[in-house]
Amino acid sequence: MAMMKNIGVAILGLAVFIGTIGKVCPPLFFNLPFPLSIIFWASTGNSVPPYFMPEPWLGDETESWMKDGDLVVATGTKSGTTFMLYCAHQIRTKGKDTNDELFPDVSVTTPWPDMRQDRWGTWANQKDRLNTTKFRGREMRYYWDHPSYPFRIFKSHYVPGILPVRKKGGKKIKYLAMVRNGIDVAASMTTFFTAHTEQFRNVWGGFPPAIPAEALNSDEPPESVKGIMPGNNLEAIYFGYVKGWWPYRDDPNVLMLHYSNVRKDLKGTVAKLAKFLEVDLTWKELNTITKSCSLEHMKKDDKVGRFSYTMPLSRDKFWDAENDTVLTEGSMTRTGYVGKGQQMFTDAVIEKWRKAEEEQFGHDPAMLKWAREGGEFPPVEV
Repeated sequence: MAMMKNIGVAILGLAVFIGTIGKVCPPLFFNLPFPLSIIFWASTGNSVPPYFMPEPWLGDETESWMKDGDLVVATGTKSGTTFMLYCAHQIRTKGKDTNDELFPDVSVTTPWPDMRQDRWGTWANQKDRLNTTKFRGREMRYYWDHPSYPFRIFKSHYVPGILPVRKKGGKKIKYLAMVRNGIDVAASMTTFFTAHTEQFRNVWGGFPPAIPAEALNSDEPPESVKGIMPGNNLEAIYFGYVKGWWPYRDDPNVLMLHYSNVRKDLKGTVAKLAKFLEVDLTWKELNTITKSCSLEHMKKDDKVGRFSYTMPLSRDKFWDAENDTVLTEGSMTRTGYVGKGQQMFTDAVIEKWRKAEEEQFGHDPAMLKWAREGGEFPPVEV
C-alpha cells in the first residue's frame, strides 16, 4: 500500500512538473525525442504545429504593421500557397521581375508573420526583425516592402475569427483563400512531412516526422493523415479551414478559389486575381505573368531554390538563418496534380476520408460538393 502511495505521489509530482514547464518554458520540451516533445507540448495547452502563432492578427494588432491594400494569401495548407504567393508577386510587378531580383526567397519577399521562427520566438520580436534583419547583405525590408510595390504580400493559414476579415474600420486588407480536394491535401501532407529538413526538425523536437513508404500500403491512415482527421491536433488544417472560410466566400475583400479550377485555367486565374488586386494588365503582361506562374517555370534550376523557405528572423542556435531551409530543394514544386490522393492511398483510407468529409460537411451539400470538386459557387440563399 505504501509503495502504491509513493508511486501515486511521484506521478502527481511529475504531472505538476510537466505542467509547470508547459506554462513557463514550453520550448524546453523540444529537447526531448519525438514524439514526447510534441505530446508534452500539446498536452500542456500549446498549439500544434508548434511554430504557428496567431498574435499578428489579434485585436488591433494589424493596425500597427499593415497598410491599406495589403494582401494576405491565406490559402489552405498544401493547397497552392507558394504558388499563389509567387503569382501575386508577379502580378504586383506586372511581370517585370522575371529574373527574381526582388524574390530571393519566398520567406523574404512574401513574409509569413504568424510563423514562429525560433523556439523562443514571439510576434513582438519578430515584428521588429522584419524591419531590421539583413538577408544576404541587404535589408530584408527591401524585398517585402519595396517602394515600387502597389501592395505588400503576407502569408497565413489562419481563418476568419483569427484573421480580421470583417473588422470594422482600420486597415483595408484583402484576403486570398484557396481550398483543395481533401484527399489530395492528405496526400500532399504526406510527402510534405517527409520533405522537411533535419535542421528544421531539430528546432521543433523532431516535428513533423518523416512518413515511411510502407505506411502508404496500410489500410490505416499514416500519421500525416491521422493528424488532420476530425478530433486530432491538426484538424483545423483542412476541415476547420473549409468550414472557416466558406461563409466568407462572397465578401468583397475575399477572393476564394479552388485549386482544381486554378490548375484548369491558370490564365483565367491570373486575370481574376489581378482584377481583385486592382492591377490593370495588358494582354502581353497577362501572358508573361501566366508563364511565370506556371509550375514549369517555378521548377527551373535558377528558380526552384527560392521556394524552400528560410527562417530569416530566427535567432535559434540550431539554425543558420541565411542558409538553412525548412524544406528540401524542389519539394514545393513537384507535381501538384489533381487526383494525387486517389493514387497514393488504399481504398480503405480513401473511404475513411470520404466518411469524415460527409460527417463534417454533410450538413451543407453545396459546401461538400465544392470542397471536393471546385467549380462555380452555388447561389447564395437570401
